This record gives sequence, structure tokens and C-alpha cells, in this order.
Amino acid sequence: MSEAFDDRRKALEEEYIRRKDQEALDKLRAEMAAEAEAAAAPKCPRCATTLTEVAHEGLKVERCPNCQGVWLDADELAQLTKREEGGWFKWLAGE
Repeated sequence: MSEAFDDRRKALEEEYIRRKDQEALDKLRAEMAAEAEAAAAPKCPRCATTLTEVAHEGLKVERCPNCQGVWLDADELAQLTKREEGGWFKWLAGE
């Protein structure tokens, strides 16, 4: 009878250890995913701060919360150029 209790106790301990190992792996995977996401986030070319996405005239552009620089992708610049009639955006885009 004592053997049955020992076997049951060992089984419960092994299940507990497996569950704790799985929880630790899940936590580690979540931390690694968060680190990968942070590393993939665009950085400010001027000060290396992570850029935030803000809306500007219907477009989502990247802005540095540290140095306040605004960074446009090529297609974003083209879209702003199309909206403006003969302004400096056309000159900047080389049109």
C-alpha cells in the first residue's frame, strides 16, 4: 500500500515539474518574442530612440519622441507630394 502512495506522489511531483517547466518555457518564449519585436522596431537615425507611429494628414508616419524628428517612407513622401500643389514636397521628391 505504501508503494502505491509513493508512486502516486512521484507521479504528482513529475506532473508538477512538467507544468512548471512548461510555464517557464512559455514565459521565456514571450520574453524572446518581445525582445525580437523591440529589436525590429524602427529606430531614429539621429538618436537611435524607437520611433512611434503617428497620424499626419491621413498617413501614418514615424516620429521620434526624443528629438521630434519625423521620418517618411518613400511611398509616404509620394502620397504627400500628390496632395500638395507645387510646394516643397515636390522639390524634395525630385519631381
